[in-house]
Amino acid sequence: MKTTYWAMLLMLLPSMAYTQTTEKENNFSMSIQIRPRAEYRNGALVPRNEGEEPAGFINNRARLSMEYKRSDLQMKISAQHVGVWGQDPQIDKNGRFIMNEAWAKLNFGKGFFAQLGRQSLVYDDERILGGLDWNIAGRYHDALKLGYANKNNQLHLILAFNQNDETKIGGTYYQAGAQPYKNMQTLWYHYTPDQAPFGASLLFMNLGLETGDAATKTSHTRYLQTMGTYLTYKNSGWNVDGAFYYQTGKNQKAVKVSAFMASLQAAYAIDKTWTVVASADYLSGSNGSGDKYKAFNPLYGTHHKFYGAMDYFYASDFVSGYAPGLFDKRLGVRFRASDKVDMDLNYHHFSTAAKLSGLKKALGSEMDYQINWSVMKDVKLSAGYSIMRGTETMDIVKGGNHKSWQDWGWVSVNINPRVLFVKW
Repeated sequence: MKTTYWAMLLMLLPSMAYTQTTEKENNFSMSIQIRPRAEYRNGALVPRNEGEEPAGFINNRARLSMEYKRSDLQMKISAQHVGVWGQDPQIDKNGRFIMNEAWAKLNFGKGFFAQLGRQSLVYDDERILGGLDWNIAGRYHDALKLGYANKNNQLHLILAFNQNDETKIGGTYYQAGAQPYKNMQTLWYHYTPDQAPFGASLLFMNLGLETGDAATKTSHTRYLQTMGTYLTYKNSGWNVDGAFYYQTGKNQKAVKVSAFMASLQAAYAIDKTWTVVASADYLSGSNGSGDKYKAFNPLYGTHHKFYGAMDYFYASDFVSGYAPGLFDKRLGVRFRASDKVDMDLNYHHFSTAAKLSGLKKALGSEMDYQINWSVMKDVKLSAGYSIMRGTETMDIVKGGNHKSWQDWGWVSVNINPRVLFVKW
């Protein structure tokens, strides 16, 4: 399948009525973020083996963002330096200051807009498309977003086409470390009724995933489709949301895919101080049998947000050859000590979704604690500690030794002031 996006865009864009603005007010804002995070890893991301020493480091994000806005035009440029303390020499001639966002949004009037460039794609609860702000670098896409919005409805069409470099003839795309897909077409719709506690979203994504051989300059693109819905309900005490997504098409190995995921979360505010929460996430898995691949891929979501803070699942890989899926059950409590201090305690029980030959489904349990303190305006201090108690099945699908103590702790300071200029 060959995709000719730009010819299509030339036909789409002129059809949108452009409204010349009479607004003369221009807004310019600037934000600066310094976010160091110290981590102690003694089994984070992957279980450790007995006798392995823990790791410790301090990573840091330094980000400068500038944004211009008027009624018909909005632009943002953001650059960041990310890394670990001590990674760069004191006298550094090869800095790693990169552009993480660079986009322009054109407002055509009557709710129509087009946003193009390097941008973050954050939708619904970030299950499939998320900003991944926990990661030191975040997640960004090179894309064109066409949209419409009114009081009750939002509709976005996202188009992307990726390539290694400017090419002369043909060309392939399978460079490690670059964008993970050759092309993408995503349609998202959200409905919010008047004076009602409900909300609903629909999503359809078609991904072109490429494999190839750089030496022979041959490539193959397989197409994977993901479709589903996200529903919310809120009132004075309850906050309930759920999602269901189905995947079909083919994966990069040209194997037919039939996979799904379902999630349900319910939080109840007992009072202004205490909230209890329960959730269940089920992502189908594959045991290697059958002619279809049944392991659901949550793609480009913010996985740290859902499947345990130690990032054993989807933020890091299973051992090669295993894709057992995940069934995650969570119970938690939130405590708001004051306007400046809050904390969370969550218990997760993990098991595989697919039954693996000769193994029990149970993977283990994780306990996560986090505290946040707003020290002053634009300055937030956070800390957390987690432990994981795994099983023999965890050893097989993730590695390590479940008899070894697995824990992880961290402390982070987020300094992020923003200055707004409204002048001319």
